Amino acid sequence: MKTPRRRRWVYALLFLLVMINYMDRSALSVAAKPISAEFGLSPGQMGLLLSTFLWSYLVCLVPAGIVSDRLGSRMTNALSIVVWSVATVLVGVIRGFGALVGARLLMGVGESTTYPAAGKVVQEWAPASERGLVTATYNSGAYAGPALGSIVAAALVTAYGWRTMFVILGLVGFVWVAAWLIWFRDPAKVKWLGTAEREKILAERGLAQEPAATEDGPKVGFLELLRYRSMWGVALIQSAAVYTQYLFLTWLPGYLEQAQGLSVLKSGTFTAIPYVVAMVLGIALGVVFDRMLDAESRDSGKRRRMVAGCLLLSSVVLLTPVTHSLPVIMTLISISMTCVATAVSMNLAMLGDLLRSPAFAGRANSIAMIGGNVFGLLAPIVTGYVVQVTHSYTTAFLVAGIFLLLGTTVALTMTRKPIGYAEPTPALSPAAS
Repeated sequence: MKTPRRRRWVYALLFLLVMINYMDRSALSVAAKPISAEFGLSPGQMGLLLSTFLWSYLVCLVPAGIVSDRLGSRMTNALSIVVWSVATVLVGVIRGFGALVGARLLMGVGESTTYPAAGKVVQEWAPASERGLVTATYNSGAYAGPALGSIVAAALVTAYGWRTMFVILGLVGFVWVAAWLIWFRDPAKVKWLGTAEREKILAERGLAQEPAATEDGPKVGFLELLRYRSMWGVALIQSAAVYTQYLFLTWLPGYLEQAQGLSVLKSGTFTAIPYVVAMVLGIALGVVFDRMLDAESRDSGKRRRMVAGCLLLSSVVLLTPVTHSLPVIMTLISISMTCVATAVSMNLAMLGDLLRSPAFAGRANSIAMIGGNVFGLLAPIVTGYVVQVTHSYTTAFLVAGIFLLLGTTVALTMTRKPIGYAEPTPALSPAAS
């Protein structure tokens, strides 16, 4: 008899968590034009404002990983969405540019725990054979959020103004947290899970290769994790992919308005297209890649080939400036965004493959997020000033393409060894590659 799959409700909640996260953080890019007009901002200044929440987000990633491991994913996710939802409402309520910056900084604090805690949920709930699917599912929320958010936010801005838009979007998070607190527990304790499925999850999480952490066992903290070359590899791959992700997240609506002459409402609609494509195909590729890997392939980090292939294909963004056809541009961006989405989810799934204990999953995912968001922080700023100086997006797309090609090389050379209780290899040792 086929084992029930009620665990998919947890996967769905993770997807919605990340979707709301990205819907809220991308709303500012949709409202960039009226906000720039109200505050008299240049493209460079708007780029700085778009990156503001990433400043606090990046600073908080280390404590976010510690909180996720110590407080647990249930309370961590609940508290974080309350904080960033309050911050989103405040953006629409407060007055003054300084207060706007402060609200965005508070949003960064709240959102910083999402991926570390989600990675921990995957380690706890997903059988190893589903790790790619689950990671692709919740990471696709990063594309569903801007897809839905760009349409909804553009419609709200057009009908009611940008301030009302932020208030409405901020209230959505409180609905999610109620469902999360009602339904989510550890799989060993949750009552709505059947016995057969509970046993399957606990037996097939893929965490039994090494001894679990105990009070007397070895401790693996941030500094210890950084001794592993593969940990550096995962973080650098994340950097290459997330730079392009944030280029699209923060500047795609502006690019469509300024370079292609679309209205705010039309740019919101066209922005949704590549995000929908990335969401659907990202999940489908997660299923395909999971089926291509057996236990030995996962444990040895062979998912890296899929990560490298996705990064290489996503570099088609380099072709965007050579065409003036909007359908061709949207096709290229859709391909690039789909492959970036898949590269990010497969990279995080690969981190789960290489980890040898769930006890430090939150911290390891935090390191990966730090790697990604250091460069994600730069993307809106660099793009803003490049556009201001060159009056074109050509150089901005060129920079993104170069990062993607470098990430392809890292994926193939730096993610071959396990991370955890096995003997660490010096991060820069050539022998480890």
